[in-house]
Amino acid sequence: MAQKILIVDDDSLMHLLYRRHLEQAGYQIVGAKSGPEALETAARELPQLIFMDVMLPGLDGLSTLRALKKTEATKLIPVVVITANVSEYLASQQESGFSGAAGFLSKPFSPAQLLIEVQRFLPS
Repeated sequence: MAQKILIVDDDSLMHLLYRRHLEQAGYQIVGAKSGPEALETAARELPQLIFMDVMLPGLDGLSTLRALKKTEATKLIPVVVITANVSEYLASQQESGFSGAAGFLSKPFSPAQLLIEVQRFLPS
């Protein structure tokens, strides 16, 4: 059975790009477009890895990450935060005492970088 990855991004094009590259690599992809939807989907699907954009409607990515880490069923799932503004992300992480992200990717990134990050958490 393929390992499951949850993609959380409000941009439909990003979902298509992630899906194409990750499904070709043999992973099962589920998606969410907001923080609240991500919390619901993660609890229902229990993915092995989550990629989450920082800028999300309803509940931003860092607040969603904190909620995932406080929930028994999802607290051990590694979350890779995706942001276009690395310095802003790092500053917010320092202010909040870090939110529990396992890693982060800076936009734009290549399909190869995406797969390297996946393989870091989901070795074959």
